[in-house]
Amino acid sequence: MSQHSAKVKLFLLELGFCIVKEDNGVFIAEKPENGIANLILACQEPILIIEQVLCKIAKKEVEVYKKLLQKNRDIIHGAFAIELDSDGEYLLFRDTLQIENLDFNELEATLNSLELLLSEYSSEIIDVSKP
Repeated sequence: MSQHSAKVKLFLLELGFCIVKEDNGVFIAEKPENGIANLILACQEPILIIEQVLCKIAKKEVEVYKKLLQKNRDIIHGAFAIELDSDGEYLLFRDTLQIENLDFNELEATLNSLELLLSEYSSEIIDVSKP
């Protein structure tokens, strides 16, 4: 395990996350009491990629995408992103941090931003997932 991966693991544990799986600098973590499950953190130097799948997008309307982009302006750390694959479109929360100088406060801020987004914007996320 690289020193960067070890640091990320230590920070996750200090923040109360349960590490469900780890492999070669990739962690899958959860904090169910805050609505976080299958959070992916990938140490890919020079960055740490943090992604949380929020839902499958059912409503593929211009107005939905417009609202998501508008909400991006309010998210302090990270942003909404859309992933396309053979199963459809997924709404993600995504942030990237420089791994070389990563400190506890930076990672905590990103994860707090995700938790705040989930608590304040959950009904809108659910609405996006409904046909």
